[in-house]
Formats: sequence, structure tokens, C-alpha cells
Amino acid sequence: MNSMLKKNALSILWVLLIGIIGVSCVPQRKMMLLQAETRQDTTTHYFNERLLSYLIQPGDNLYIKVVSFDEKTTHLFNPLERTQGGGNINDQSIYLNSYTVNDQGDIEFPLAGTIHVQNMTTEQIKEQIQAVLDEYLKETVLIVKLVNFNLTMIGEVKRPGQFKVYKPEINIFEAIAMAGDLTDFADRKEVTIIRQTKTGSQTTVVDLEKAGILSSDYYYLKPNDIIYVRPLKIKQYGFATFPYTLIFSTISTALLLINFFK
Repeated sequence: MNSMLKKNALSILWVLLIGIIGVSCVPQRKMMLLQAETRQDTTTHYFNERLLSYLIQPGDNLYIKVVSFDEKTTHLFNPLERTQGGGNINDQSIYLNSYTVNDQGDIEFPLAGTIHVQNMTTEQIKEQIQAVLDEYLKETVLIVKLVNFNLTMIGEVKRPGQFKVYKPEINIFEAIAMAGDLTDFADRKEVTIIRQTKTGSQTTVVDLEKAGILSSDYYYLKPNDIIYVRPLKIKQYGFATFPYTLIFSTISTALLLINFFK
């Protein structure tokens, strides 16, 4: 009888150990990115026709600076430098002194008047304003930058939060790297991109496990995109780290039961 109880206790112990290990592990295939559709797939080049240069949309803010040898001209077009004395210029100051694109896709700029900038790149806007300024001013150089390129990373990333991007474009993997990479329990098959449109918010789910993301229209992100990385279902009963304490306590309890029945 004692032998039978001992066998049953050991069997229960092994089942508990196997179960704990099973729920604590995430399969390797669920952690890999850019996998081929099939084993026979040898594709190495993925086409993406999306233009890398972002096209300005209503609600965007443009930082426009006029550089001139004439100090009065510089102060006229760059009030930020006049008030700040050329130093301690931060992101908030630049935003407050930027030009907001209205609902019609226009901005108001001194001398140039109303300029339609919607669906134009910053380089095209620069050329358009420069052509107008050249009629009134000599030897001026124009700088045009997009101010509000923010990305928000939430969910199963190591450092969730809002990040500022200081370049014209960024792809989804660069954004993930900014957030410290994905966690072990991130669902790489269902990453949601939330994008603002004129009529509201649009959500799109992308699969980072498949290499086809490289040719997706959502490979390159847009200003103010929100990337939500969902958790795997295993997380609700899994463990972030291997549960050594739980295993040892289970073994101890099993041994005590065995000794008790002896």
C-alpha cells in the first residue's frame, strides 16, 4: 500500500514538473521574425513602392528657418532665435513657433502669404517658399523640417512610451528597437498599428513573423502612429522567468507527503 502511494506521489510530482515547464516556455518559432512562408521559399528581395519621404498632411507642424546675412531679416523670420537669444531652444519652443498646416492643407508664411503644402515633401515646400523669398530678399537659405514626428509604443515591448523621431522616415523594426525590443511574450503575429485619418482612427494588424512585412505598406511608419504589441495567450498562465522557487516548494511538499504516508 505504501509502495502504491509512493508511486502515485512520484507520478503526480512528475506531472506537476512537466506542466510547470510547459507553461513557462514560449516556442522558438513564436519568437522569430521575418520567417519564410514555406521552407522552399528562398526569396531575398522584397519590393516596397512606398515613397520614403513623408507627405505633409493637415495638422502637421513645420519648422521653417530663414538664414540670412542681414540680422533684421533673420529676426523677422525667426522670432524664436530673437526671444531665446539663439540658445536653450528645446522641442517645446520649436513646436510653439512652428507653422501648423490647417484643414485646407495651407500655411501662412511672411512675404510668401498662403502656401498650399498638403501632399508635398519638406524639400518641395522649401523650394516653393525659396522661390517666393528670392523675389524680395537676396542671399537667403531656407531650412524646412517636420516638427511633430512622434511614435507611441505600447504593450509587450521592454520600454513602452512615446518616442521622437528626428529623421524623415522610420520602419517598424527601427521603432521596436527604440522601445528596447519585444518581450518574450510578445505576439509577433498580431502587431496592431493605429493610424489617424481625417475621419478617425484606422487599425491594421501586421505579422512580424513573416518576411512579407518588408513589402507591406505599413513597413514604414507615419507621424503619430501608435504600435500596440499584443501579449501571447500563454502569458496569462505562464511565467516571465523560470519558477525555481515554485518547483523546489513543490518537490519539498511531495517529499513530505511521501514521508508522511510511509
